Amino acid sequence: MTVPPAADHSVDDRDRLRRLRRAKALAGGLLVVAALIFILTLRVPQPAPWVGFLRAGAEASMIGALADWFAVTALFRHPLGLPIPHTAIIPQRKDALGDSLGAFVQQNFLARAVVLGKLRSLGLAGRLGEWLASPVNARRLGESAGVAVGGLDEVLRDEDLHAAVEQILVHRVRAVPAAPIVARLVEIALDGGHHQVLLDMAMRGLSSFLEDNRDALRAQLGRQSPWWVPESLDDVVFDKGLHLLHDFLAEMVADPAHELRGRYDTRLRELARRLRTDPEMAARAEAAKEELLAHPAVRGWTASLGAEIKRSVTAAAADADSELRRRFELGVVSLGGRLRVEASLQAKVDGWFERIVGYLVDSYRAELADLVAGTVRSWDAEHTSRKIELQVGRDLQWIRVNGTVVGGLAGLVIYAVAQLITR
Repeated sequence: MTVPPAADHSVDDRDRLRRLRRAKALAGGLLVVAALIFILTLRVPQPAPWVGFLRAGAEASMIGALADWFAVTALFRHPLGLPIPHTAIIPQRKDALGDSLGAFVQQNFLARAVVLGKLRSLGLAGRLGEWLASPVNARRLGESAGVAVGGLDEVLRDEDLHAAVEQILVHRVRAVPAAPIVARLVEIALDGGHHQVLLDMAMRGLSSFLEDNRDALRAQLGRQSPWWVPESLDDVVFDKGLHLLHDFLAEMVADPAHELRGRYDTRLRELARRLRTDPEMAARAEAAKEELLAHPAVRGWTASLGAEIKRSVTAAAADADSELRRRFELGVVSLGGRLRVEASLQAKVDGWFERIVGYLVDSYRAELADLVAGTVRSWDAEHTSRKIELQVGRDLQWIRVNGTVVGGLAGLVIYAVAQLITR
């Protein structure tokens, strides 16, 4: 089934139709004039010599006019409705013309050298820089980007984002060996004395814990003490032991050079060394990392992180005064300024354009040619013929006019030569 091409009833088409009709009337009128002259010269009883010239010119004009009328008409329809071979060329050869047009477009307009040559002449990078450097255009681009990012809330589900964030984070963490990182963290803590601060906090926390749980600890001692030991003796032992432990903890906190601090320092340095050199220690660190990654709390954290990222980004993108939008627009203006003046950056961006366009041309030029050919094949033959005639028919009518005039002149010349030869 064929369909007519998109109808165009614009003012331009109506004007083309009027001009085509005027051109047809002119060409037809000249043929009628030539025929009348020819008939009148035939009826002159005793013609003067010049009548013969006039008759020959009129006869040749009619022949030229009729021949060109036949040729022009044969392009669009059968002359006089007669199915003469090799007429109505456009309706009958529409599909072949579409294929030829598609091949012509592919070979001459979509050739890689032609497209890239035109692309280089445009200087797209410089023009893009001029456009981006305008704060007004940067704000428009920011608004468009904000609308596009806002659409993420509809097309990107939380569970999909959770899976993506989890995959990125987990794969990234899993790809990095744990032992060297832990060793480096321990070394940083040792170099900055942070491990001693942590020890002080632990000692103070332990001292507070013992004091807060004094009654519970005393009850535990009572349960563990032999039945025959007097309770008063248990009180003395407990109070003395607890007092000694408090004093020991306070002494460690107060003395930066305490012996146990040195041992603590040595043990941590040994731990860092083993993390770097001991395969068994490295394997234990990896196992601990995997156990941490598999913990439900980590999955819950990645899920909330993905959702929070989406909410934060979409909210910031929709807010024209947000820091995200402001920095985006400043970045666009800065990039545009660089593109305007930096030849190396322009060359790089132009190279990107050329590679992208070159790939598209190489990959889809055949499809575009098929689109042209297929579109022409889908048109109705008669409607297509009328549309083409509307576009170029007026110029073709001037061929008829020229054929009439040139035919008449040729007839005069031939008649004059014949008269000279026969005398």
